[in-house]
Amino acid sequence: MSFTLPSLPAGFESQFKVSAAYTAPVRRPVEPVGRYFLAHATRSMRGHTWSEFEKIEAETNVKVVEEAIDEDDFDVEQSAELLSHDPRNWKTADLYAVLGLSKYRHLATEAQIIKAHRKQVLMHHPDKKSAAGGTLEQDGFFKIIQKAFETIMDSNKRQQFDSVDKAADLLPPSAKSTYDFFTAWAPVFASEARFSKKQPVPELGTLEDDKKTVDAFYNFWNNFDSWRTFEFLDDDVPDDSANRDHKRYIERKNIAARKKHKVEDNRRLIALIQRAQSEDPRIKNFKDAEKAEKAARKWEREAGARKAAEEAAAAKAAAEAAAAEAEAAAKIAKEGGKKAKEAAKAAKKKNKRAVRASAKDSEYFGAAADSESIDAEIDIMIDSFDDATLGEVASKVTGASADTVKTTLQGIAAKLVSEGKVAASSLKFFSA
Repeated sequence: MSFTLPSLPAGFESQFKVSAAYTAPVRRPVEPVGRYFLAHATRSMRGHTWSEFEKIEAETNVKVVEEAIDEDDFDVEQSAELLSHDPRNWKTADLYAVLGLSKYRHLATEAQIIKAHRKQVLMHHPDKKSAAGGTLEQDGFFKIIQKAFETIMDSNKRQQFDSVDKAADLLPPSAKSTYDFFTAWAPVFASEARFSKKQPVPELGTLEDDKKTVDAFYNFWNNFDSWRTFEFLDDDVPDDSANRDHKRYIERKNIAARKKHKVEDNRRLIALIQRAQSEDPRIKNFKDAEKAEKAARKWEREAGARKAAEEAAAAKAAAEAAAAEAEAAAKIAKEGGKKAKEAAKAAKKKNKRAVRASAKDSEYFGAAADSESIDAEIDIMIDSFDDATLGEVASKVTGASADTVKTTLQGIAAKLVSEGKVAASSLKFFSA
């Protein structure tokens, strides 16, 4: 291929300053390459249509592929419903099941997809079916096989199909059932993780995980960035441009439907995460531990107030006990003092009687004595005695002889007169 450079515009040299000279031209051959060009060239040179070319390629694959393709666990047979699926509605078919990859689905590698496709071609090629007495209607499934292979081998189209592949979704356990949280929920999060733009996705973990790990896990899912798209569900836009308004209407309708599906999927994922958080036993344990820690801190904060209250209550109780004890002691002392007073009073009366009776018992110291005068003088002395003196005198005269009694009373009388407590004229009988 050769080409000539265009000539420079008029006045070019006056407008621009040349900074360097052009290099010498080099002639190099340029040829188209690649499998798509080869396929196009092959169809063009042989005059084949697209359908004829696909049929020839399939026959070539049947002849070339004689290797052991059963080393992978592919689906051997498809259901009767899938085999009778209308090829015009091929997008509603399970494309992984069409290729026999139900077990692998979005995890299937390119090598597995190619092997599975070859196996299906060997089984369902129209030439093989017709040789076995098949009808033209059975060719429809082969068309779906080709569509499935084209879709799954294209990374962009495969991502679109994986976005709506409900067969790969895992539903959470029933809320009313009894199950182990980690065994039941780990596969659910692993299934949802295939839509994450950020990889790797944290795993659910175990009951022994700390709070930081669990918080990081749910923070990731609460801020989940999904690449999931719903373009595969779009209505087909007509290729012709006869009615542009209708074409634009279909495009707007598809865009609105995608947004609606996206909103519904976000709501579904949010509800799923919220339910998982509410049932996660680790979060319950963290809450219980936090509650206990708060209670402990509160207990510590209130310890001083409780101690002061306890000390005040103890002081009050001690004061009340001391007051009660003092009151009891005072009562006892009062009762004891009263008894002592009564005893002292009784003893005083007894001593007075003993002193008064001593003169009478001594027959007033003689028959000619004036008993009334003697008694009167004894009463004067008794009235002058203090308690100690009264007791001392009573002890001396009680049971004593007449002489002893008279001598004792005379001594007491002399003492009283000398001390000036009693006049000598009042004690004539006992004055010496």
